[in-house]
Amino acid sequence: MKKMIFPLFAVLLLFNASGAYAADAPAMTVEQARQLIEEGRDLDTIPKAVWKQILTPEQYNILWRKGTERPFTGELLNIKQKGTYVTAGCRIPVFRSEQKFKSGTGWPSFWDMADKDNIVLADDWSWLGKRTEVLSACGEHLGHVFNDGPPPTGLRYCINSDALLFIPDEEP
Repeated sequence: MKKMIFPLFAVLLLFNASGAYAADAPAMTVEQARQLIEEGRDLDTIPKAVWKQILTPEQYNILWRKGTERPFTGELLNIKQKGTYVTAGCRIPVFRSEQKFKSGTGWPSFWDMADKDNIVLADDWSWLGKRTEVLSACGEHLGHVFNDGPPPTGLRYCINSDALLFIPDEEP
């Protein structure tokens, strides 16, 4: 009889008051996540399942599955306006238009970051040796950085267009 009590108790814990299976209940709604993004806080608490609802499939694949877009297909490749590039999910400012340059690689490229606190660099051994991955401060995969960029840094932050949104400067 004791063996029956524990499994029944465990099963009861999985159901919430409405009778729904607790494992299927979202810990956070899309609306709650959007509020956190707007406020720029607790971004690391947003579950991947919610990100999947907020982002396009392409953005989700790049930002959270470390995908990449095909070269020369990104909407931000040829933007020449002055403004700020923010991450597509967490909306963290990562690059400025003044730091962008035409690399000929097919992805938006930048020679420096807008705010070093908003980017994390990590070793990436996933493809033909070691590369340096560029992540946002909330963990979004943006692209990679290479040592073949222009002065003054000599760096090329090679970033997926779908990982970013462009916010143009307001005209004076």
